[in-house]
Amino acid sequence: MKMQKFKLLLVLFFATCHSSLSITDGLLPNGDFEVGPKPSELKGSIVTTPNGIPHWTISGMVEYIKSGQKQGDMVLVVPHGTYAVRLGNEASIKQKIQVVKGMFYSLTFSASRTCAQEEKLNVSVVPSNEKSDWGVFPIQTMYGSNGCDSYACGFRADYPRVEIVIHNPGVDEDPACGPLIDSVALKLLHSPKRTRDNLLKNGNFEEGPYVFPKESWGVLIPPHIEDAYSPLPGWMVESLKAVKYIDSDHFAVPEGKRAIELVAGKESAIAQVVITIIGKVYDLTFVVGDANNSCEGSMVVEAFAGKDTIQVQYQSKGKGGFIRGKLRFKAMSTRTRIRFLSTFYTTKSDNTGSLCGPIIDDIRLLSVRYS
Repeated sequence: MKMQKFKLLLVLFFATCHSSLSITDGLLPNGDFEVGPKPSELKGSIVTTPNGIPHWTISGMVEYIKSGQKQGDMVLVVPHGTYAVRLGNEASIKQKIQVVKGMFYSLTFSASRTCAQEEKLNVSVVPSNEKSDWGVFPIQTMYGSNGCDSYACGFRADYPRVEIVIHNPGVDEDPACGPLIDSVALKLLHSPKRTRDNLLKNGNFEEGPYVFPKESWGVLIPPHIEDAYSPLPGWMVESLKAVKYIDSDHFAVPEGKRAIELVAGKESAIAQVVITIIGKVYDLTFVVGDANNSCEGSMVVEAFAGKDTIQVQYQSKGKGGFIRGKLRFKAMSTRTRIRFLSTFYTTKSDNTGSLCGPIIDDIRLLSVRYS
């Protein structure tokens, strides 16, 4: 009996150790690259050994960049802290991590463009099924005022141990060109449920990707993201451009701690398909506002419920504020697509020319009961 108890305690101990190694919310080991190579593993700024950066494996020409470092007359922007890495043509960084099999995760990383306009990144999880490979992220459009952005993508853990790979597929004429990567973090996502108070999942956007605590520019959720692997559970990004996930620590958020900013006009849209009853009347309510980020001017958010639509106008002073909108519609199908987009492109009034737009939040869908 004592031996059986001992074995049980041993199993529980190792199970606890295993779970403690799994990252659920925060930076990957040395995810901010602040621990760098030894001097003997550097040739100038080029890392000369595959394991020169602790916890990471590199291939191709990878540079270890210090904040303020210059390339000609250009100062290289390090998004966080003091150090970042730059990926040359066909270069990559990767790290193996422990996860919980069958669970959904989001990966957030910061990147900034350097020499080329058409810089791209390919982010993938290995081993993974075909849908978990996120493909190519175009980063030629920069939304951050300081020259860098953060991006999020989602995946399901098909194995208890996976490898995160960030690869630069570029073939620029200058092999030293390539994007800077910094602050790679992981977050365990929970599947939101529909409730009596809201037929939509995650209508307040509280469940979403990891946001860096000291980051003031939000997280971009890239285009063509399907619901199955969305870093914004319940929602799809069905547009040519990204939408921005923002937090109340750095922006004006109407309700709760998170909201979505539609940063690219009609090219920035989110959608969710909900089960409805044909002939039944529903109310779709939502909040439209600005994020207190110098995004000023006349804004219009278009809301769609199947073939029904409404336009909500909001005059922004760029200092925070919001109004409420409502669309009443009769369901014509057993499945109704709820969709939101911004009618116009808007840029910040702080002379940066950065794209911005209205925020949406507190989206609710309820059936109308007539007495």
